[in-house]
Amino acid sequence: MESQARSIAKAISYRVIGSMCTALICFAVSGRAALSLGAGAVDMVLKLGLYFVHERIWNYIDYGREKPAPEYEI
Repeated sequence: MESQARSIAKAISYRVIGSMCTALICFAVSGRAALSLGAGAVDMVLKLGLYFVHERIWNYIDYGREKPAPEYEI
């Protein structure tokens, strides 16, 4: 299971990249920098929380995980 700090770091790095993309698309469509920065900021805050919750839920799901071999056997 990952630590909460790792999940937060992953969420932040992912959202920075995603929000920059959203802001660039918004700017390309609207040509308005203030609107683009606002859309990017709102996108980052909302999706950061959603991503964190998503990651924490998946920590409780065993699908696709390999069980570690025991350190020793008797």
